[in-house]
Amino acid sequence: MSDHQLAVEVVRGEMQPWSDYQGKRQAVGGPVLRALLDDVLPADARTLIVGPHTADLVAAVLAKASSATMLVRSVSDASSLAEQFPDLQVIAGALDGLTGTPYETVVAVDGLDRVLGYDSDDLSWPQRLDALAALCTPETVLVLGLENEFSLTALLDSRPSPERHGDDEWRPLHDDPTRPVSPVQLASELARVGLPLHSVYATYADKTLLAVDVAAAARPGTLPARLATEALEATDTPLLTPIAEAADTAARAGLLASTSTGWLAITAAPSQHDIYTETGPVILTATRTPTGWTTAVAGAPATAPLSAGAVSFDVSAVSSVVPGGSSVETLLLRLAAAEDVPAFRALAGRLGEWASAQSGRVVLRWDDIVVDGDSFAFGVSGWVADAERGELLAAAWQRFHARLIESHRRHPWPPWMVGDDLVTAWLGMSGAPDQSVARGKEIAAALSVALGKVETQTPDVRTALADAERAKQELFELKGHVFGLERTLGFRDKALKTREARLRDLRLQVQKANAERTRFRNSRAYAAATLIRKAATIRNPRKFAYKVKRRLKKKLGNRF
Repeated sequence: MSDHQLAVEVVRGEMQPWSDYQGKRQAVGGPVLRALLDDVLPADARTLIVGPHTADLVAAVLAKASSATMLVRSVSDASSLAEQFPDLQVIAGALDGLTGTPYETVVAVDGLDRVLGYDSDDLSWPQRLDALAALCTPETVLVLGLENEFSLTALLDSRPSPERHGDDEWRPLHDDPTRPVSPVQLASELARVGLPLHSVYATYADKTLLAVDVAAAARPGTLPARLATEALEATDTPLLTPIAEAADTAARAGLLASTSTGWLAITAAPSQHDIYTETGPVILTATRTPTGWTTAVAGAPATAPLSAGAVSFDVSAVSSVVPGGSSVETLLLRLAAAEDVPAFRALAGRLGEWASAQSGRVVLRWDDIVVDGDSFAFGVSGWVADAERGELLAAAWQRFHARLIESHRRHPWPPWMVGDDLVTAWLGMSGAPDQSVARGKEIAAALSVALGKVETQTPDVRTALADAERAKQELFELKGHVFGLERTLGFRDKALKTREARLRDLRLQVQKANAERTRFRNSRAYAAATLIRKAATIRNPRKFAYKVKRRLKKKLGNRF
């Protein structure tokens, strides 16, 4: 047995062979969660990590803790962690088998779903929380995750239940009636075990964290709603319908916090920011103000190019102050759905005037530009490109066109105008030259690749059905077009045959006329007529007779 295997302590409930780092449900982690832990975890605390966490979260905890212990139920996972982190005390076993002195900090971001083993009792979620509370004091800083069964991703998941949750979870709690299903119930359970809740964050695919009160107050187009929607759109879960539309509906109803992918409860530690999110290659934090948001970027290089020269991310381009209004895209979509073309044209004109007055290389995105009273303001996007202002404006309209058409939203423009012609019309409304369309399309495509939104993503079922129906309609129209062409070709073929027969008849008539003409020219009558015609043209008969007599004389000689 190796030294690392000897360093792993084993308690009751260990599982072997087993791994919680493989299978359908991966270990929880990511830079956004790490940024939150960096803010809330106290320094030099005796810390316990419960459940599978990725290496970056474990490293973040080790950087803050005076000593750290990690409990995983798999012996093989424990051995691997002990090899990777020599300063980490790793215990293999179940939560109900762990006893000892309470800890100053407990990190259970993965929740309480994967903390029991083969030999453990069938504990409900509150009973598991009781076992965890036995390792805490009222002053313990606890970071506890809870998966939301009423999340948008769960409601719109196109997979049947057996495919969503497999055997790799082991004793799932999806049918536990005592399991908390809201932030209020989670706070009640924590208060029951003597751990008063300090703050709760709604998590969105581990890419965006929103304070629950911020998420509940978010409305469509505002910064929290936009960031949550972008995080949900990045999920790889196969969906029934576009999740962006569902997120907008939830935000309008004030249910964005209730339909998040999960919640993160924090006890005995103040929260520093209302929003944690991933934007480009950096982590962005935002704090609410009376007029909007103040933002800050976690440490990152000044420029981090992510595409082949088309777009790059510039940290200095991220606005430090963002108004609290809705995005321009939200207003444009509403006007398009209402078929209010005059108002749409007026707004496009204002956007063109505002864009022409801006300096810098920030790529214009109507989903990030915010309505600020009678003007507009940049959001939190830091993507830049070396392009003229007209080309950046064309890129913004190209991106809006893609989001409008691909999401099958209602708009007043005819089908034959969709494409570059429609983008050109919008550019004309904004007062920009239409020569920028091609370059704008290139910038918009590069931005989509940098944002991770490429065409290879699996579409949701409703979009696939809509695309299939549209393809069916296009096929029907093409069949009609082909039928019309075939009918036209038939008519033209008949006309050509008729024309060919007419030409053949005319050719025969011409040949017959030519033969008659030749026969007539060789006749004596034609010769006599010719002679008479020539004789009729003689003006001086005597002179003519004299010349004829001379010629006859020459030919006949003395016989004349």
